[in-house]
Amino acid sequence: MTVIRQEDFVASVAGALQYISYYHPVDFITSLAKAYEREESPAAKDAIAQILINSRMCAEGHRPICQDTGVVNAFVKVGMDVRFEGPAGGSPLADLQGMVDEGVRRAYLDPDNKLRASILADPAGKRTNTKDNTPAVVNVELVKGATVDLTVAAKGGGSEAKAKFVMLNPSDSVVEWVLKTVPTMGAGWCPPGMLGIGIGGTAEKAMLLAKESLMDPIDIQELKARGAASRAEELRLELYDKVNRLGIGAQGLGGLTTVLDVKVRDYPTHAANLPVAMIPNCAATRHAHLVLDGSGPVFLDPPSLDSWPKLTYDVSTARRVNLDTVTRFIYYVGPVDPVREEVVGPAGPTTATRMDKFTRQMLAETGLLGMVGKAERGPAAIDAIREFGAVYLMAVGGAAYLVSKAIHGSRLVAFGDLGMEAIYEFDVRDMPVTVAVDSKGTSVHQTGPAEWQQRIAGIPILQ
Repeated sequence: MTVIRQEDFVASVAGALQYISYYHPVDFITSLAKAYEREESPAAKDAIAQILINSRMCAEGHRPICQDTGVVNAFVKVGMDVRFEGPAGGSPLADLQGMVDEGVRRAYLDPDNKLRASILADPAGKRTNTKDNTPAVVNVELVKGATVDLTVAAKGGGSEAKAKFVMLNPSDSVVEWVLKTVPTMGAGWCPPGMLGIGIGGTAEKAMLLAKESLMDPIDIQELKARGAASRAEELRLELYDKVNRLGIGAQGLGGLTTVLDVKVRDYPTHAANLPVAMIPNCAATRHAHLVLDGSGPVFLDPPSLDSWPKLTYDVSTARRVNLDTVTRFIYYVGPVDPVREEVVGPAGPTTATRMDKFTRQMLAETGLLGMVGKAERGPAAIDAIREFGAVYLMAVGGAAYLVSKAIHGSRLVAFGDLGMEAIYEFDVRDMPVTVAVDSKGTSVHQTGPAEWQQRIAGIPILQ
């Protein structure tokens, strides 16, 4: 019988969550660096460069990769020969949910690297921030053995919002459904990332399969080299090729790489059913795996910085627009609290699409000249931008620490009790942005993917 001390488990959870807040998995960095080298779209290549530079900055500075430090997902496999022990050898003071939550609480309130509290209680009512990012979503499985196998992940809201489920007929095509669905997800999930697909079981089992598959390492190139050994692997290869041929590209700007990998897990299902779930993982892919064997807490060794490409971001090469005297811009962001000498913590953009239904009112009643956010704008927002001669600028999702360096002053304006949803006034200089919707209503999230889908297909582009 293995004895796992409650404190060892809690400390391991807290340490892993701090670790993944500033270290990308090395397999992700390696794959993204290769995508950067082969990318031909200038806009997409620039976006990937920002993500890679931001990642290295975070690894060096131990600050969050993304301002959305996520909802914690924990997958806990408890060996049947394990016993949990509390203080002084007594019974644990909390159940497994409570122990995970204590680890989350410690990690997210760590004064040396504060993480953003994003969890709201009473989701259909008052939506009150719990202040410590608890509770986590904990999945527990009782298995043979004498260890506790723990995987933790921090899942951003932008990519989680694009999760999809369908109950297909057994004669329907999974590939056709995926290829029809991915373009409807827009860019709010911050590609390039991964797609996790769960097939079979029941509705809830398919969703769990999809989420768990995102914890697997990126190995699509190895699979291509050795060839598929199952129908699930055949689907991975087919979908990896066909999704990238959609031309959506990094941040939805159009390009060669939309996904770095596609994962497929399946499970036996009822003869009348074909449940299919799809969950994307964003450019802020964050997960870690540990095994507790009773010898104490488990802390992961930091990766070598040699795994990161040595890129620099030179704003002098960009076209600078002088907005020094302009104050009528709104930036859609929920920043991390600052530490030490910071003016603001990591402050990358949040999905502007969620604000589309308010855009006309904001432009009409406030005199705004423009907005900064991430992802595409819908027809209603684009019509309002065109009508008022405004502009929508896009910052790169997954480059939060890099973007925050452009913020030189911060002042709380209103709603401080809302935490990350408070209103601030920022002094911004040399923020890297792209014109995503111009004053005439032209959207790069429409023109970019359309152009690159044709380029990938070998169709001549009319100039």
